[in-house]
Amino acid sequence: MSLDRVKHIVLILSGKGGVGKSSVTTQLALSLCLSNHSVGILDIDLTGPNIPRFLSVEDRKVTQAPGGWIPVLVHPSNEELGIGSLRCMSLGFLLRDRGDAVVWRGPKKTAMVRQFLTDVLWDELDYLLIDTPPGTSDEHISLVETLLKVASGPSGADPREAVALGDGGRGSGEEDGGPGGAQEGERRGQLAGAVVVTTPQAISTADVRKELNFCIKTGINILGVLENMSGFICPNCSECTNIFSSGGGNLMAGDFGVRFLGSIPLDPIESFTFGITGV
Repeated sequence: MSLDRVKHIVLILSGKGGVGKSSVTTQLALSLCLSNHSVGILDIDLTGPNIPRFLSVEDRKVTQAPGGWIPVLVHPSNEELGIGSLRCMSLGFLLRDRGDAVVWRGPKKTAMVRQFLTDVLWDELDYLLIDTPPGTSDEHISLVETLLKVASGPSGADPREAVALGDGGRGSGEEDGGPGGAQEGERRGQLAGAVVVTTPQAISTADVRKELNFCIKTGINILGVLENMSGFICPNCSECTNIFSSGGGNLMAGDFGVRFLGSIPLDPIESFTFGITGV
């Protein structure tokens, strides 16, 4: 299994499109790299694979090797600077052109997601971030089913128990004291959980609540809710204006009893820097 060399798997989810899952995934990956962690990004948004463009590696090609695909190396590690390596795998690398449409029915999408999870040859990774499409459809069901099987202990225990989510996806689980010992406990901890992204307005949180319910029903640990596009910072006076309202993500997190991770505003200066440098 290609995920055996991955320590922690984090899903980036949202029930709403256009909330900035890919940008959050990219920023989280770069932040982890700057903390000297080795990071991989798996982009399973099959109809909108934007991660290669965010990382300025659209022109790279995936290498086929015995046993699977070798992900694209965005940058190597630098021990002197304390920067970890970053690798990426996306359907975007397999398309001829950025504008090519992926017109696939559910079974083909499901097969592609499973292939990404089993046939990508990751090096040793501290974190694998999985950028997902919006909703709770075929890709999500295939992703969760496959990951929970991977995270299950060798005794064939219930997948929800295998990721230590006895409280319905809201808590940290119990100590591992059953068969399998340290090895089983390590595999239980591989699927760390999901970061759920929303924007502050009610039309967004109404859909993202469905994603939180999806996590609870499937036994995925909810690491927390992140409110993106929370206010607009004026590039002239630096005043923050809540053009999409504010606080919706925090309120929703409180309703579900999960952690609120914080808010990210729209900042034209930071966005301009991001667009020019790709970082």
